[in-house]
Amino acid sequence: MSTFGTLFRVTTYGESHCKSVGCIVDGVPPGMSLTEDDIQPQLSRRRPGQSKLSTPRNEKDRVEFQSGVEFGKTLGTPLAMIVRNEDQRPHDYSDMTNKYPRPSHADLTYMEKYGIQASSGGGRASARETIGRVAAGGIAEKFLKQVSNVEIVAFVTQIGEIKMDRNTFDPKFQHLLQTITREKVDNMGFIRCPDASVAGDMVKEIEKYRGNQDSIGGVVTCVVRNLPTGLGEPCFDKLEAMLAHAMLSIPASKGFEIGSGFAGVSVPGSKHNDMFYFDEETQRIRTKTNNSGGIQGGISNGENIYFSVPFKSVATISQEQHTCTYDGKDGVLAAKGRHDPAVTPRAIPIVEAMTALVLADALLIQKSRDYSRSIVH
Repeated sequence: MSTFGTLFRVTTYGESHCKSVGCIVDGVPPGMSLTEDDIQPQLSRRRPGQSKLSTPRNEKDRVEFQSGVEFGKTLGTPLAMIVRNEDQRPHDYSDMTNKYPRPSHADLTYMEKYGIQASSGGGRASARETIGRVAAGGIAEKFLKQVSNVEIVAFVTQIGEIKMDRNTFDPKFQHLLQTITREKVDNMGFIRCPDASVAGDMVKEIEKYRGNQDSIGGVVTCVVRNLPTGLGEPCFDKLEAMLAHAMLSIPASKGFEIGSGFAGVSVPGSKHNDMFYFDEETQRIRTKTNNSGGIQGGISNGENIYFSVPFKSVATISQEQHTCTYDGKDGVLAAKGRHDPAVTPRAIPIVEAMTALVLADALLIQKSRDYSRSIVH
């Protein structure tokens, strides 16, 4: 469906080439300072046309509040945000979606499910839908920052075969997770990989595929710092399960790996276990290592949460590809339109936004539990 969350609920609307896209956010705490300027930076990081390595579609993606805020303060009522589509070219798709299902797109599945589909672009399956998520994520981030100084930073760790070292058992990588900032990520340019030794090669990799009218995938890694303990709802709404749900809902995402992930299967428990100790500085129990990725038993333990999400190669390419018409006749399709040769760098703010939505919801749920516990004792 188009709604995500329990107490902090987000409903997105819009297709890739309609008049506008946006969202309604319910459950925003009242009295919080909030302006469009709090939301715009992440939308600007997500928007198309940032670089020659991204789609040339030129959208400013300026957000406008429609309700729920007055004089810079949230009212606690549903908060609506709109972003107008300004650079629409629905005619680019007239020979495609009406006649041919595009390879690896949602054209056929949407037609099978609804019996109708958007006539241009990817409709609700388009990454344009994620604008509402990023806008809502900006509110969630401000709430998390205000309540617990939570920091969420995502960055590119792989493009095609080019990858930086993300060995979770290496103290250097754990140090990176502790110190990386969005400023450092953005200082690496559009590629958004903090490892200068491979960032240039990643750019060349994207340029190679773009030159061949092709596309290539990649991996985004995300870290969450300063999250309170106790967040997550066993058994079916474990914190990592909700994060996985959120990440796999992003267009083009194809997996989710948290903590040591797949590498952890080859490490014996005696080495993989995160040993506890009492930290005199913070006056709380901590773990010496963090192979769990900040979550144990589905509940946050106060350590950094970190995970990775792979994004497949963009399905829309300009090469001719074999397909068939909706009535079963063979055909050849060369996509027109405008597309990214690699979507991974632009996925950074989307991953951060979906992370913030999960955590804001989990925090509100836990706060309600804390309050109910306080009034029965």
